[in-house]
Amino acid sequence: MINKKIYTIVVNLPGGIVATGYLLTALQALAKAGIQEVQLGTRQQLFVKVNAQQLTLLETELRSHYIAFELIEKSSPNIVSSYVNEGVFENSNWLSEGVYKDVLNLFDFTPQLKINLVDNTQTFVPYFTGNLNFIASKINNYWYLYLRYPQTNQLYLWPVLIYTTDIPLLSKQIEPTLQKLGITTKILPADWGTLVYKQVNLVASFITHPITEALHVPTFMMPYYEGFNRYGNKSWLGIYRRDEVFSVAFLLDVCSVCIQTKIGQVYTTPWKSIVVKGIENADRKLWDYVLSKHRINVRHAANELNWQIEDMCSDGLNLKRFLIRQFDKEDVRTFGLCFAVKTMPNSSIWGSVIIEKKNTDHPAQRKSVDKYDIWYTQDFNPNSKEYVLFRSDVAKENIATYLISLCKYFYELKNDEEGILHRIYREDTPTAANTSKEPPTHFVHQCEHCFTIYDCDLGDIDNGIPPGTDFSQLPEHYACNTCEAPKQDFVMVIKKTAVVL
Repeated sequence: MINKKIYTIVVNLPGGIVATGYLLTALQALAKAGIQEVQLGTRQQLFVKVNAQQLTLLETELRSHYIAFELIEKSSPNIVSSYVNEGVFENSNWLSEGVYKDVLNLFDFTPQLKINLVDNTQTFVPYFTGNLNFIASKINNYWYLYLRYPQTNQLYLWPVLIYTTDIPLLSKQIEPTLQKLGITTKILPADWGTLVYKQVNLVASFITHPITEALHVPTFMMPYYEGFNRYGNKSWLGIYRRDEVFSVAFLLDVCSVCIQTKIGQVYTTPWKSIVVKGIENADRKLWDYVLSKHRINVRHAANELNWQIEDMCSDGLNLKRFLIRQFDKEDVRTFGLCFAVKTMPNSSIWGSVIIEKKNTDHPAQRKSVDKYDIWYTQDFNPNSKEYVLFRSDVAKENIATYLISLCKYFYELKNDEEGILHRIYREDTPTAANTSKEPPTHFVHQCEHCFTIYDCDLGDIDNGIPPGTDFSQLPEHYACNTCEAPKQDFVMVIKKTAVVL
């Protein structure tokens, strides 16, 4: 009997950095095994889907060239870094190429916990999606460490700053310590982080520095990471694929041009894209030729680039496409936001707005009746672990309408902040209106079918409900005066975030 099973191989690219020659060798092995496509992951790794016959041949080829790989079921998480930002989106005070490489080269083991190495000035790479989140401080060669307990949003700030070269050793000590303590998510004690800190310091010593000021995470701003862009006297190229798939033939040509033009590294990003740095102006014609040969579009709309989808998730990708079409139709502005689609309960996904598919007790349930919850993070900061529920049990066809309303709310908040900043800049004397307290939040109830609003201050004259009648006081037979939906189909919302048609 022929084995038709499809396997997924993972090639980890530590820090999202891959030497051009290493990538070329790996791609040549894939081509020899008859593999035509690869995908990138949110942790900057490479995924390859193969059948049983291809797997046997590919394993032989990869091992012969010392290319490290794992089957996805047994794979270890890739180390994420913000190295791709350096010199392109951001320039840090002290965190250079050499520092990143020093840390990565000192890992003499394969981490089983997710590790993030990020600069504290950038917003392109997530800060807290790892279990060990090392974030550069303002002090040269010292890092904050935020532990996030696996499969939770529980964060613990390490009481001291960690020296650069101690990052691999500390990481190596923390993994077995968590296992030794035997802490589970069901009985996670409030002092779990302190227990880990004390235990680690019993078995090893590290170079540290006192924390003299709290970490400041900058306001999220999504850089446009696609196409040709100038920096200094050179250019960098960002390549995004709408279907998240890169052809092996295209990547082979990318490597060939890199080698020909003496570009030694290629970078992967958490947005499942590729960045090539250091392109000389005289070499642009070579890159234009390769992009044209493979019909690669490098100018997608910004509202398509700010999405995080779980790795190799067709359901999430299809929902993203559906929502983007709605955004395009309504000409929606999404600058300053990033969206995430979560279809699996334990996935670690990053966004300021999260569309989460609700779990069902009936696996065979038709997709047409799938329901989603819409969340947003505190202050719309995607690095926040505080989530606010915006809408619950939303049908797919209504998600875009609610997202548009949420975008409207986001810009209302931003405009308020910008107005305040503008008044401060002009050094105006605050008026009574400026200094008065913000009015209390006003809640209304909205029909989830036609979006008709019931406001207790106004009542419902058409149905004989006088002003001042609280929603809870409405009779059980009360129905929407527009679509006649029952009372239980109304949801409570903040008035200024309600959908207005």
